[in-house]
Amino acid sequence: MSSSAGDASQVGDRLGIKPGMVVQELGWDDDVDDAVRVGIEDTIDSDLVDGDHGDVVDAVVLWWRDGDGDLVDALVDAKTDLVGGGPIWLLCPKVGRTNSVDASDVAEAAPIAGLATTTTIPVSADWSATKLVAPKNL
Repeated sequence: MSSSAGDASQVGDRLGIKPGMVVQELGWDDDVDDAVRVGIEDTIDSDLVDGDHGDVVDAVVLWWRDGDGDLVDALVDAKTDLVGGGPIWLLCPKVGRTNSVDASDVAEAAPIAGLATTTTIPVSADWSATKLVAPKNL
């Protein structure tokens, strides 16, 4: 599971993750791209924390596949430990890959969960990442 969508070691930078940030990882399974995980850990110079972290986090990486359950519920849960203004990066298999998630499903689930989609970027040969943030109220 290597990265061909740019250098995996730069994935943290491309996701706007900075050294010292606390990044929570949810939805891990044996199909995730370990190069993406290592790239993020190299950027923050620490391990990713899991759902049992028990403290606030600066960003969330949520691995999500078609068939994983209710995306709205997962996004609401992902916001639990997230500091205000922090992003949720929803990592899904790319279109055409096994268990890919339809973009319309993400676009529909995000506002119900109180989030807005901002950008989607490739992070590896098999995974893309969609940035979700709390909308700014005027």
